[in-house]
Amino acid sequence: MKAMILAAGEGTRLKPLTNNIPKALLEIKGKPLLEHTINYLKHFGVDEIIINVHHFAEQIIDWLRDKKNFNIRIELSDETDKLLDTGGGLKKASWFFDDNAPFFLTTVDVITNLNLNKLYEFHIKSGALATLAVKKRPSTREFLFDKDYCLCGWKSNTTGEKTLLVEEKNVKLSIAFSTIHVISPSIFELITEEGPFPITGLYLRLAKEHTIKGFVHDESFWMEFGRIENIEKAEKSQELEKVLYKQ
Repeated sequence: MKAMILAAGEGTRLKPLTNNIPKALLEIKGKPLLEHTINYLKHFGVDEIIINVHHFAEQIIDWLRDKKNFNIRIELSDETDKLLDTGGGLKKASWFFDDNAPFFLTTVDVITNLNLNKLYEFHIKSGALATLAVKKRPSTREFLFDKDYCLCGWKSNTTGEKTLLVEEKNVKLSIAFSTIHVISPSIFELITEEGPFPITGLYLRLAKEHTIKGFVHDESFWMEFGRIENIEKAEKSQELEKVLYKQ
């Protein structure tokens, strides 16, 4: 099974912690975020991973070499010349997903115990182009879904900006994205965007004609580390310690 880890971000919200190290190598409970993410994916059967790199890319390359790629196939998608955002980064890595099988996409700054097997099974049964893990939690942005958990919009809780693909009365769920996806490789044939672009905009465009589902995992632990205050909280979290996957 294959997966992509988005690890190219500059970690601007984590400065000064990321002044001399990529966000992917910041340590949580004694191990880099990237190690936690790789262990999590391996636990659920992923044995081929591609990681995009940009900010201090050479540090990630050296670290993976020292770890002997965790004894699985790990490839790199080099964005050192130009950061491509989430959608552009996925598009550049499309060559890796050549087995016609759905794959996982996740960010490096999240730790969760979401059951990826259940997420994958849900995706296969639904026949969706993509399935997005979502969870009720405070967030500045939320995806909108209809009664069948099909993506039908997006909103910003900060600015009030909203994108609707259906009449507002048909929106039945407003919920935060967990930045974990299962994606069918047929999506690459539908990507017309060029250069850097966010995957959210891609999903909203494609959802007009294709099924993109939400998978609610409210029962799961989920914590993101894109902010310094969350990294500080992590060291005191006993619950976090219980959900870490170790190899």
